[in-house]
Amino acid sequence: MPKVVSRSAVSSSTDARPTASAAAALRVYYCICGEFILVIEKNLTALPKRQTDGATIIRTHDSGNDKAVVFKLNANSSDAVLVERSGGHERQYRFSCPRCNLLVGYQSTPPPVKSGPFLYILRGALTQMQGQVPRDAFDGEIDLELSEGVTQ
Repeated sequence: MPKVVSRSAVSSSTDARPTASAAAALRVYYCICGEFILVIEKNLTALPKRQTDGATIIRTHDSGNDKAVVFKLNANSSDAVLVERSGGHERQYRFSCPRCNLLVGYQSTPPPVKSGPFLYILRGALTQMQGQVPRDAFDGEIDLELSEGVTQ
């Protein structure tokens, strides 16, 4: 059998400027159950919040000076739900975790994702640490005291 000889050369430069794609770090977000849900170019905490429910707003299309956010959502879509708001009603097309069916976000237009101008990610639905509950997962919940077995 003939002898195989291989050679390779590695080249790098410390003087080269980083490209836009090299500078853009992608962030991965998971459902509380640990399932991969979202990969996005920006940190969710840096994006604007919706006043009605505190959901994170992800712009899906360019609009004037505002650029669309690059992202990929791994979630199941469902039928429209009508939500009552102080100014009337809102139609939501919801997205849930493919593993545990936890509601993670919604948009105002029928699927597919990015068919409308915005995608809304619910507060406390996603975490960057797999298997760890996000700090804001239970914000706004009423604290309940267990009073079973206590006599007055």
